[in-house]
Amino acid sequence: MSLTNEILQRAQSRAEEMKLPYSGALTPEEAHTLLSTLPNCKLVDVRTSAEWQFVGTPLHAVKIEWKSWPGMAANPNFMEQLKNLVDTEDALLFLCRTGGRSHEAAALAAANGYSECYNVLEGFEGDRNDAGQRGQVNGWKARGLPWSQG
Repeated sequence: MSLTNEILQRAQSRAEEMKLPYSGALTPEEAHTLLSTLPNCKLVDVRTSAEWQFVGTPLHAVKIEWKSWPGMAANPNFMEQLKNLVDTEDALLFLCRTGGRSHEAAALAAANGYSECYNVLEGFEGDRNDAGQRGQVNGWKARGLPWSQG
C-alpha cells in the first residue's frame, strides 16, 4: 500500500472515531505529504487576512476567509469563493489557526457537494505554550513545514 493510501485511510479512521461530517482529519505532516503527492489536492487556508499578513501562510495555499477581522463576522460569500477557486472533485485540506474554523469549513464544503474534505488538525499555529504563545508547540509552523510571512 502506498504512503498516500495509508494517510487517507488514517484520516478516514479519524473521521469515523470523531464522527466527522467530512472525509477525514490529517496531521500537518500528512497534509503536506498529500499536497506533494496528489495532483488534485488543495490546501484552503480559512484564517483572516490579518492572520495571513501578520502570522504567515503555508506556501501555495488557497486563501478564503471563513470569518473576517475585526469582529470575526462570518464570510457570507465563502461557498461562492470556494466554488470559484477549487473544483468539487479536488481533495480539499482545510486549515485555520488551531483546527476549529477549518472543521466548520470542511463540514460546509462536504454538505455542498465537495467529495473529499479534510481538516488539518493543530492548524497553522497550534496550541499555546506555557508562556501563552502559539506556533511553537504544534501546528504547521512548529512542524517546520513550508510557509511564508506576509
